[in-house]
Amino acid sequence: MKIKRTKRKLFESSSVLSDLAFLLIIYFIVIAGFNINHGYLLNLPEKNSTRLLLKDDILRYELNESGAIMFMGQEVNTAEAEQNIAAAVKERPNLAVLLTISQEAPWQNVVAFVEIAEKLSVDSFSFKMNDAGE
Repeated sequence: MKIKRTKRKLFESSSVLSDLAFLLIIYFIVIAGFNINHGYLLNLPEKNSTRLLLKDDILRYELNESGAIMFMGQEVNTAEAEQNIAAAVKERPNLAVLLTISQEAPWQNVVAFVEIAEKLSVDSFSFKMNDAGE
């Protein structure tokens, strides 16, 4: 006696594929909604801004290769830097903070300093990398 074997026909109906495609589209739309970029937003000056900044309104900090914060040639800790910036912001509302970063400085120290500037609502904050020769 011969047994008849029937072959399965997978995805013969186009409705199955269209349902699958629809579900995949919905899935990717939902996933894309959860991908949020959390970055640090800087208030950049307007293109035709005529804002004047005096030399006395600039606080210059350096972050050396060991991660120490230098202010006026002396090493200060994070709390002292925060106190200095807070006092200067109260005294001079047009204050700008400039951070010069060594290329070997730990990134976490840079982030901590940027968070201080953000927390104290510094109106103008700038940072740059040291040149290799400095």
